[in-house]
Order: sequence, then structure tokens, then C-alpha cells
Amino acid sequence: MRLLPEPTPEALTLASVLYAFGDPVRLELVRRASSEPGAPCAVEGLNVPKSTLTNHWRILREAGVVRMAADGRYRRTWLREDDLNGRFPGLLDAVLQLSDHERSYSAMP
Repeated sequence: MRLLPEPTPEALTLASVLYAFGDPVRLELVRRASSEPGAPCAVEGLNVPKSTLTNHWRILREAGVVRMAADGRYRRTWLREDDLNGRFPGLLDAVLQLSDHERSYSAMP
């Protein structure tokens, strides 16, 4: 596997990370990356075009939220939990909790 370019932990900025968290599709991708480390970028159940999904993954990678590796024809993703928690303690946990809360709230009739 070949890792794709990503910012170093010291280069992570709050503005770019918050921007990456600022879209509902990207929040769902972050939640899935958290629960399925190393999963392929192809995501079931999201009603977005493949090109849009690719762009969302790129934004997350360039912000330093996820790590991606080329594995043959696939791209695999991991949430950069240690880097994010080291740079912005508590932020990732808060975002994941809010993401889960919003998902359960939106599922209510």
C-alpha cells in the first residue's frame, strides 16, 4: 500500500479541520472511518455521485482528518485519531458524539 500525501500533525490547523467537519456528508464519512478503520472509500448508502464523494474524501485527507492509502484499485481510509487528539484534544470526540446525536435525532418521526 502507498500512503497518499497528508499534512504532518504539526501542520493541522483548526480552521481546515473545522471546515472538513462542516458538511453532513463528510461528517458521515468521518463517523464511518471511525467505526471501520481501513475500509475502502466506496461507501454504501450515501446518495451522492462518485465524483462528489471523491472530493469529500480529498477535503478530509488534505485537512488531516483521515489517512488514505492506495491499495491496488482501491483507496483505504483511517481516521487520524491520535494526530487530531494530540493537536485538538476533545474535538474529535465532540464531533463524533454530535454526529451520532444528529443521526439519531434525524431518524425520529
